[in-house]
Amino acid sequence: MNNLLLILFQQPKVSTAAERYLLIYMIGVLIIVTTLVILFFIVFQKRKNKLLIDKIKQQQAFEEELSNAQTEIQEQTLKNIGWELHDNVGQLLAAASMQMNILKTQISEEVKDNFSEAASTVKESLKEVRMLSRSLNNEVILNIGFEQSITNELNRLKKMKFASAELQVKGDVVPFANKKHEIIVFRILQEFFSNTVKYSEAKNLSVILNYKPEKLIITASDDGIGFDMSTIKKGSGLLNMKSRAELINTTYNLTSKVGEGTMLSLEYPYEHVD
Repeated sequence: MNNLLLILFQQPKVSTAAERYLLIYMIGVLIIVTTLVILFFIVFQKRKNKLLIDKIKQQQAFEEELSNAQTEIQEQTLKNIGWELHDNVGQLLAAASMQMNILKTQISEEVKDNFSEAASTVKESLKEVRMLSRSLNNEVILNIGFEQSITNELNRLKKMKFASAELQVKGDVVPFANKKHEIIVFRILQEFFSNTVKYSEAKNLSVILNYKPEKLIITASDDGIGFDMSTIKKGSGLLNMKSRAELINTTYNLTSKVGEGTMLSLEYPYEHVD
C-alpha cells in the first residue's frame, strides 16, 4: 500500500520534468530557427544593397563616360570650327585686306577716306576672326595658359560690346594638374560670356580668380538686366555649364535678380577624383 502511494505521488513529478524538458527543447529550436531567419534576412539584405550600389555605380560610370564623350565631341567640333575660321575665313579676309591696300593707291582722293575706313573694318574683322579661332582651339588655350586665355577672351568681348571687361587674379596661382579640367572650366566661362553678350545688355563684365590653399574660387559677373531665377527656362547653355561643372567635381552656383545683373560662382578643388 505504501509503495502504491509512493508511485502515484512520483508520477506527476516525472510528467512535469518531461514537459519542462520538452518546453526547453522547443524554445531552443525556436531560438535557432529565429536566428537562422534573421541571419538569412541580413545576408539577403546585404546582397540586395550591394546589387543596388553596384547598379548605381555602373549608372554613374556610364553617365560620366557619356559626359566625357560629349565633351570630347564638343571640343573636337570647336577645334574644327576654329581651324575653318583661321584657314578659310581668315585667309579670305587677309586676301581682301591685301587687295584693298593695293587698290588704295589707285583711287582718287575723293573716295580715299571712305575706302580707308572700309579697309580698316576688314583688318579688324580679320583680327576678330583670328582671336575667335584661337579661343575655340583647346590646344591654343593650353599653350597660352588659363589666365591669358581668359584675358584674350575678355579683350575680344570688350572690343565688341563692353565698356570694361577685366580679369583680377588673387593669391598664388596654382596650375591645373589635369589639363582637361582647365579646358572645361574655360568653356564654362565662355558659355557665361556668351549668355551675357546675348541677353544681359550689360556694360561691364568682370572675372575674379581667387586661388585659395585648397581650391580655386572663380566669380564672373555682369551689370546687366538680370532675370528671375524662378521663371527662366533652363536652356542648353545653362545646362551645359552645370553638367560640365559636375563632371569635374566643381561646385556651381548661378544667381541673378531682375535689374541687378548675373553672377556665376565656381569652386574647383585642387584634389579630387578624376
